[in-house]
Amino acid sequence: MEFFTIGVYNSTEQEFFNKLLENRIDTFCDIRQRRAVRGSKYTFVNSTKLQKRLSELEIKYSHILQLAPTKEIRVLQKQVDLNKGELKSERQALGEIFILEYESKILEYFNIDAFVEGLENINSKRVVLFCIEERHEACHRSIVSNRLEQKYHYKVTHI
Repeated sequence: MEFFTIGVYNSTEQEFFNKLLENRIDTFCDIRQRRAVRGSKYTFVNSTKLQKRLSELEIKYSHILQLAPTKEIRVLQKQVDLNKGELKSERQALGEIFILEYESKILEYFNIDAFVEGLENINSKRVVLFCIEERHEACHRSIVSNRLEQKYHYKVTHI
């Protein structure tokens, strides 16, 4: 199995879905807490539209709510962003407090073995982890992908 990560900021609808097709993604794991993006620019990744398009492309969809950061953890990152004068959509990296809280309050309680086994059971070969930030380093999907690389030695490509 091979893993990928993808964000949506600064992508058009065509670019976003082309990345999935070019990388032959067969399983899409949405790891957001809220599956909608405000404004009209990214409506194509709002849950209903996204699932419909993925179905048309024959890409399996799964929402992994257990991997989403809590509101409290997101507030900590928002404060880091404010201190840096950085917008969420322009963030370059996660704050250390976010990483520590996410690892200790989310990832430590997530059964990653069952997650991987579940993907194997549905015959997933090329799996993408999705959230909205453009750069994976600016998003919790980087923490999840790091764990997959460290524990299972999976190759993770950021598209």
